[in-house]
Amino acid sequence: MRKETVRMMKLTGCKKKTAAAAGMVLLAASLLLGGCQTRHKRIEIGTSSAGSTGSAAPGDALSAGGSPVIGSPQQGTIDIDTAYPQEKEDPAGTAGESASVPEETTAPQEESTAGGDPSPVFENRDETVYVTASVLNVRASYSTSSRVMGTLNRGDSVRRVAYSTEWSRIVYGDGEYYAATEYLSAEQPETQSSPAAAEETAAADESTAANQSAAGTSSGTISLNPDWEYADFSKVHSGSATLYRSEAAERKGFTVCVNAGHGTKGGSSEQTLSHPDGSPKVTGGTNAAGAVYSSAISTGMTFSDGTAEAEVTLALALKLKTKLLAAGYDVLMIRESSDVQLDNIARTVIANQNADCHIALHWDSSTRDKGAFYMTSPDAGGYRDMEPVKSHWQQHHALGESLIAGLKNAGVKIFSDGTMDMDLTQTSYSTIPSVDIELGDKVSDHSDSALDTLAAGLLDGINTFFGQ
Repeated sequence: MRKETVRMMKLTGCKKKTAAAAGMVLLAASLLLGGCQTRHKRIEIGTSSAGSTGSAAPGDALSAGGSPVIGSPQQGTIDIDTAYPQEKEDPAGTAGESASVPEETTAPQEESTAGGDPSPVFENRDETVYVTASVLNVRASYSTSSRVMGTLNRGDSVRRVAYSTEWSRIVYGDGEYYAATEYLSAEQPETQSSPAAAEETAAADESTAANQSAAGTSSGTISLNPDWEYADFSKVHSGSATLYRSEAAERKGFTVCVNAGHGTKGGSSEQTLSHPDGSPKVTGGTNAAGAVYSSAISTGMTFSDGTAEAEVTLALALKLKTKLLAAGYDVLMIRESSDVQLDNIARTVIANQNADCHIALHWDSSTRDKGAFYMTSPDAGGYRDMEPVKSHWQQHHALGESLIAGLKNAGVKIFSDGTMDMDLTQTSYSTIPSVDIELGDKVSDHSDSALDTLAAGLLDGINTFFGQ
């Protein structure tokens, strides 16, 4: 992820002395000479480019009737920001060296909003508010250039803990993030947005849409249909995916399912059959070889810098979505926020019914920076004789080989021959070309520029697979 440097102002408190008059005189003298010191603190906050495409200006949303932005639902999106725990250093110490400082009880001050405007002044609040925009982006800070951490839908309720005229600090997931104040209301709106409501949430940042080379529009959300093949094997399926239609001049006529791995809260507590025929796993993985039941979804690993894998897979998925739409592909996005209630089987079945291929993005849990590879269907224990694997494993391998070739062309490090045998729930239930691709491991570069390279390599591989 790209690193953004954010200045934080820390004000060291001046301790009051209440002993004797002499002590008060000394204190007054020290205040006249030095006052309270203001320290400038610089910290690194990991960001992705998720907010760089399809972002609205502060307080804006994209309306269903306006010009859509690449990768944004046509109904519209708006932004929110997030801050992560950081090391407590003061690189601007008086001698130019790092000096430890106590942790503040107030929220960190971040960069001002676009155009050099002063940072907003927040009032503390403790209230429930509702989203009035069709889709509201959640950002890492109160700036439209900061990372998109997830999205909220019209009618969703959140707890607001601080307020300014432009941005509100809200509780989202496990942290406090930012949303545009204009699209948060104390009154719960209609869950279905009327044409009039859509007009009210029209985007003021029209230049953002005008600068895009191609646009994608949402044709709506897709939930798991219980009548679809293998749907009844799913245990977690209350969420939904979103299908985007490319508006590029030359459309490919193919739909790519982009599955940001992990990101289902509570999913790992559920168990589903490892194989639809009830046979045991032939290799280990999240669950051991021989397991008849497997975790419905895993939580994923944590990178060596403390970043959750689910966060990085989402950042890459959003980049890949933008590139695919611009290239003329339709895109089925399984997950576009920190949590979607769809387990591995639900994701796979939705992809089976609505896409031409299924690509799940992951990073491995090793610490060798071993490079990218995809999971192949093992030729063991009768796995390739089991349906639907028997009818589709060669398609899975063809897609995987194309993706590895594209990544290699982009200069991405490849592990061994680019393959690893693994009995996965995804390929055990897939009826379209489907792969789990591992883009590296815990110590691999996952900066913004690295994710750009990976997305470009994956697009190259997809073009090769579809003969484009």
